[in-house]
Amino acid sequence: MVSENLVEIDKYLSAGVHIGTKIKTKSMAPFIYKVNPAGLTIMNVQKIDERIKIAAKFLSKYNPKEILVIGRRENSWKAVKQFSKIIGAKYFTGRYPAGILTNPNLETFTEPKVIVITDPWPDKNAINDAVKIGVPIVALCDSNNTTRAVDIIIPCNNKGAKSLGLVYWILANEYLHNRGDLPKTKDIAIPVEEFVE
Repeated sequence: MVSENLVEIDKYLSAGVHIGTKIKTKSMAPFIYKVNPAGLTIMNVQKIDERIKIAAKFLSKYNPKEILVIGRRENSWKAVKQFSKIIGAKYFTGRYPAGILTNPNLETFTEPKVIVITDPWPDKNAINDAVKIGVPIVALCDSNNTTRAVDIIIPCNNKGAKSLGLVYWILANEYLHNRGDLPKTKDIAIPVEEFVE
């Protein structure tokens, strides 16, 4: 029996979730379906859907206050804030404040049990801190990302606002479904458009 996709394939395609960059790293190769005539990598939508399910199931083992979401790029801010607000997680958008995970003397010090990274390249300082304190990392990874310290990869276009909005919207739904805070037959009341910068 084939399990249903979290959203219709058309939604993934119209948000460009599957469109990667012209660069393909070794660690992202398993998620790449092909390279289009323009040289852009095209990720496997089925694998994207599977990985979102895996990530949501993993995250749902944690209370919302134990989750920290990071997004440095401006086009991720709205998605990161909406996701965090809906599930009740902490977040940092913009420049990641150094030492917030490692220096208990800071006013902004926080002790998450898991972190969600929007893009391992601009968010590398948060990844380094998470590794130092041994916190698992869930990361949205494009075709050009290296995934060395990442525990759970969500392959997707992590640069496009529409793609990020959809991925975080689905993650919010699935997180709440898995925790029993939202009936499986319902979606969150906030439309996906509200997640797009």
